[in-house]
Amino acid sequence: MIVVSGGYQTKFGELWDKSLKDLIIEAGEGAIKDAKVKKSKIDLVIVGNKLAGKIGGQEHLGSLAIDCLGIRVPGIRVEAACSSGGLAIHQAVLAIKAKQVETVLVIGVEKMTDKGNGEIAEALMGAASEEERRVGLSFVGLYALMARVYMEKFGVTKKDLAKVAVKNHKNALKNNKAHFQKEIDINMVLKASMVAEPLGLFDCSPISDGAAGVVISKGSKGVEIVASEIASDSLGLSRRKSLIELEATQVAVKKAYLTSRINPRLNRGRPDMVDLAEVHDCFTIGEILALEDLGLAKKGEGYKGVKIPINTSGGLKACGHPVGATGVKQIVEIYKQLNGKAGKRQVKNAKIGLTHNVGGTGGTAVVHILRRQ
Repeated sequence: MIVVSGGYQTKFGELWDKSLKDLIIEAGEGAIKDAKVKKSKIDLVIVGNKLAGKIGGQEHLGSLAIDCLGIRVPGIRVEAACSSGGLAIHQAVLAIKAKQVETVLVIGVEKMTDKGNGEIAEALMGAASEEERRVGLSFVGLYALMARVYMEKFGVTKKDLAKVAVKNHKNALKNNKAHFQKEIDINMVLKASMVAEPLGLFDCSPISDGAAGVVISKGSKGVEIVASEIASDSLGLSRRKSLIELEATQVAVKKAYLTSRINPRLNRGRPDMVDLAEVHDCFTIGEILALEDLGLAKKGEGYKGVKIPINTSGGLKACGHPVGATGVKQIVEIYKQLNGKAGKRQVKNAKIGLTHNVGGTGGTAVVHILRRQ
């Protein structure tokens, strides 16, 4: 089996007193300590990151990480926009399956708040198409286009979108690592300044600093990773079949359900067997589309919510979105939930959890399914 044997998340937020190196060290050391593994047993270090080279001038993060942590093993960096963390986890799983290594330390990290919002927005658009950049679009603008189409097709209102933000802020109240630990209500969301119609300030995830780390290994002790799947789609929206679904998510999750083997009788998984999920809610419309693409809600009904807990961490919206760290943080949250270590936000009797990490507007999607042993 391939298992998560340890996990750790730093505080997410505006961490003025923390450097990129500080965050790597805290997340890496924290995960190693939680896994109760010696550094000498780690065979590989993988870092998920998008922006360090662009906004911080620091490339070669694999070498940086092993140097900071005092681990003399191969270190590599992977990048897939906002799904860099999820892809780093996937690469660790592949390395273990290939029998090249037995224990991998994965760190997702991003230091974003040292730069101005305009510079960050421009850097993030490196995950979009040339055409989208040329006409001056931003990611909030792109997701606003998707929201407009969805709202017109299904008769959804801004109030329906706002409910996602309210829920995730409420969840974050129980997470002391969250960027925002402040409850909001529907009126606050609706009255907030508009960013890109119909998405207002509270419909958008924040610019955050932070890191998360996990130890993944071949063994029998830990939370089992029963599926790790990725899929890709066109870089820009103009080449998509639909603006109200992410095909990459649909393809990745279909493979994940088929390969997860969590239903002994059918030898495969099903959406209704998932007890909780961490989904990519970079904007409120993002969570709604995710629920539908993952098969957790019918098409056109994701805004109504689902029966299982979604984004117990607070999601990207309230826990924060240091883009390279998000996919790893999602794994840490599910690992804690399935281990019964989630504290005040613990989901009772949680056995199977799902994570969903997206790059750009769906150019990449990574889905993991984890099971408590």
